[in-house]
Amino acid sequence: MIYPIVVYGDAVLRKRATNIKEGTDLTELVENMYETMHGAHGIGLAAPQIGKSVRLFVVDGTTLDDEPTLADFKKIFVNPQILKETGEEWDFEEGCLSIPNIREDVWRKENVRIKYFDEQWNAFEEEFTGMKARIIQHEYDHIEGKLFIDYLTPLKKRMLKGKLADISKGDVDTDYRILAPLKK
Repeated sequence: MIYPIVVYGDAVLRKRATNIKEGTDLTELVENMYETMHGAHGIGLAAPQIGKSVRLFVVDGTTLDDEPTLADFKKIFVNPQILKETGEEWDFEEGCLSIPNIREDVWRKENVRIKYFDEQWNAFEEEFTGMKARIIQHEYDHIEGKLFIDYLTPLKKRMLKGKLADISKGDVDTDYRILAPLKK
């Protein structure tokens, strides 16, 4: 099932998500999240983006032909916890399904160490670098109630204020269904 994507302005995107009870069957939710993400041409999707305030996100970089380092990067992160972010900060233009048609440079650390479960409740602790780390950091921010625009300068945020207000009202073109909090 393809969910509509919750867009900027909805309170669920600003709330710290809660842990999922260990042992919960996540099969259907994970399938739906991948289907929703692929339908919107995304490479990551966090549960709050479909209106579910739980600590779960999925990533799939395997569809990006121009990024060979992501050829095997398809994972599910349940109740993740970032343990450490290290290395130099580097900037890259990020976008977000919940903030359609806005892309801005965001500075993030190049490495991330994260502890998480997969959908079968197997525990992992791994380190990721480069684009993998960036995708994880972006999606992890979603379950912490943070958005990529929070990293922008006050001037950039002011310049985007009108576009963000339009997104909240649903006044934005996307090729996927959205759920806008202020849509009349």
